[in-house]
Amino acid sequence: MESRHATAPDQLAGMDTDQLRRRFLVEDLFAPGEVRLTYSHEDRIVVGGSDGATELPCPAELRSEFFLERRELGVVNIGGGPGSVTVDGDRYELAAREVLYVGRGAREVRFDGRFYLVSTPAHATHPTVRATLDDAEPVRLGSQDGSNDRTIYKYIHVKGIQSCQLVLGVTVLAPGSMWNTMPCHTHERRTEVYFYFGLPSTDRVVHLMGRPDATRNLIVAPEQAVISPSWSVHCGFGTRSYAFVWAMGGENQAYEDVEPVAIGDLR
Repeated sequence: MESRHATAPDQLAGMDTDQLRRRFLVEDLFAPGEVRLTYSHEDRIVVGGSDGATELPCPAELRSEFFLERRELGVVNIGGGPGSVTVDGDRYELAAREVLYVGRGAREVRFDGRFYLVSTPAHATHPTVRATLDDAEPVRLGSQDGSNDRTIYKYIHVKGIQSCQLVLGVTVLAPGSMWNTMPCHTHERRTEVYFYFGLPSTDRVVHLMGRPDATRNLIVAPEQAVISPSWSVHCGFGTRSYAFVWAMGGENQAYEDVEPVAIGDLR
């Protein structure tokens, strides 16, 4: 498991492109027959990918008997076909863009398919729950004129699947729309991770990050993730329409607890 240390806003000014990518961009999430994990010291979030028939490991860095001893887990099927997740002997079938929440205390988690994984620390136990697109709470935002017509599917949140602190959903941009999360915002009480997928391997997303008055950018390939500290904006535009998983962990689970940033205030 790779580790990423937390970063203060004033450190960004001295970082070149390679340093930004090493600190905030998770590039190699998937390898056949493996579960790859990255541990961020920003709110102790772990992100990862599983490709094929695999088992959730328990890296030594967690100092725990099993991975979910003190954690909870969100699993998203980002493959083109169905897959399954088996939790302590119970099998859950997941179609594309469907989600499984796995609560604290589950000892054995096995994957069969291509899944994106997000885990946060947990001090309470909630049931393992599968959710389809029909179960999610959809919110339509943006417009075709603004190139940001998108539907936000909320899966793990206070009015959906219950969790200790993990909040997770999938945003799907309409054909012809490329901008996400615009106007943008920051989360002073939560870290957020964006995982981009659903576009050809030759396309890219330009992800904006940093303080609103001093933004930087990362060029992100499909199936890569960006770690966004609480002080950083998180928005971007693609060379074509796409989808992304957004996941948060931190002080609270209030989806509306944000610090909005007007478009004209971005620098």
